[in-house]
Amino acid sequence: MTKILIVEDVLDNVELARKILTSRGYEVVHAATAESGYQLAFETRPDLILLDLGLPDHDGLTLAGWLRADLAFKSLPIIAFTAWPQDTAKQMAESYGCNGFIAKPIEKVQDFLSQIDSYLTK
Repeated sequence: MTKILIVEDVLDNVELARKILTSRGYEVVHAATAESGYQLAFETRPDLILLDLGLPDHDGLTLAGWLRADLAFKSLPIIAFTAWPQDTAKQMAESYGCNGFIAKPIEKVQDFLSQIDSYLTK
């Protein structure tokens, strides 16, 4: 089963994404901070990480940098999951080694799932 780690501190965002992803058959694990996300990434070895950029302890881009520094995560899809403006999100995601970004809030379920699927098949 494909496993997705969501690193996000706003529970409403987590629950919506979890419901959508589990309905498609994905396994979802969750961390609310960068440090717990880092630990869970090593413990669970997800197939993809959805990463909020504004976390309470460190920003998500710092976590992406920590993960990219480890060979085990060099090719793992890390997707910025953000409400930042599109141009800013794209620039920041690229500069920290993210594979792309998905905008919050999730407005169209099918679009969200298509984006997730596209990152898993690259």
